[in-house]
Amino acid sequence: MGVELENFIKVWSLAIISFSYCFYISAKLPKGLFRLISLLPIFFLLIILPLNLSSFHLCGPTAFFLAWLANFKLLLFCFDQGPLSPLPPNVFHFISMASLPIKTKQNHQNIKKNENPCQNEAIPSEKSPGFAKTRQSMSHVPKPFLLAVKASLLAIFFHSYNYKQHLNKNVILAMYCLHTYLELEIVLALAALPTRAIFGFEIEPQFNDPYLATSLQDFWGHRWNLMVPSILRPTVYHPIRRMSTRIVGANWVSLPAVIAVFVVSGLMHELIYYYLTRAYPTWEVTWFFILQGVALAVEVAVKKVVPEKWRLHRAVSGPLALGFVAVTGVWLFFPQLLRSRADEKVIGEYNMLVDFVKDVLSL
Repeated sequence: MGVELENFIKVWSLAIISFSYCFYISAKLPKGLFRLISLLPIFFLLIILPLNLSSFHLCGPTAFFLAWLANFKLLLFCFDQGPLSPLPPNVFHFISMASLPIKTKQNHQNIKKNENPCQNEAIPSEKSPGFAKTRQSMSHVPKPFLLAVKASLLAIFFHSYNYKQHLNKNVILAMYCLHTYLELEIVLALAALPTRAIFGFEIEPQFNDPYLATSLQDFWGHRWNLMVPSILRPTVYHPIRRMSTRIVGANWVSLPAVIAVFVVSGLMHELIYYYLTRAYPTWEVTWFFILQGVALAVEVAVKKVVPEKWRLHRAVSGPLALGFVAVTGVWLFFPQLLRSRADEKVIGEYNMLVDFVKDVLSL
């Protein structure tokens, strides 16, 4: 574990140096081709850095933060778009915004000023009607209390895994679905804490009670891992939407765009799976996201032709959407991880952490 921590420090030291180069050198170049060329070595470096880690809990977040989010943010930065534009006031702000899954509320306001509203987007943006309304659900209970409850639930799950041999397989898979949500939300919240504490940023939340989703569109666009849709909108959704207008017309232009978003998301998940398992892609996780994209596109198409009064009530559509995500997740999202015994690796790392804490407390 000591070697892994040393590698973790080296990986993030190189990443910080790379982001400093982006701030001091690339930012001085004109936007467009010249800035893009100057960042090509950084793109490559951020892709290979997670290969130096093997721990699930260190490699997974690092791969997500650097290989996916940071590269997409820097790609937008090449053209003076995204969360890194306008250029943050100092290098520490730049590094935080580039390397961590955070989006400040100030950036949210800038986006609202600079972008045209698209109220009927299949991947709803911050400007879409209902976005603020769905986000209000997070304000009813203090955030620290909710995180503490979710951390306690996660600890209960980890303890329950010691008795897996006595549990039904479907119960274990259901626990893995909930585990994925709980651990993702906790890890992303902890990653944002240093930036919030040091710089006083008001940060947009990463999750918006996904278990309260009323549809697939609501789940993927408003509630689940919100940093991903916010970065895929300007990099994939809007360009494909503009290119598709002449082909499919304005009424249906969102359908190819939303499917393209999920294809890219699937490919990036395949990359993260490779970092975690070091196994060649089976493309199951890509098909999971393609299936989500097709289903969401069908949902959007149905909403365009079916009057609202004839649509399913949210008390029915919500559980159906969550059930669809869970069932297809068990079918396509988890198998590769289970075959590589990633679940056992996660449980083993947690037990090591518990033993370490016990040793420290006993001193």
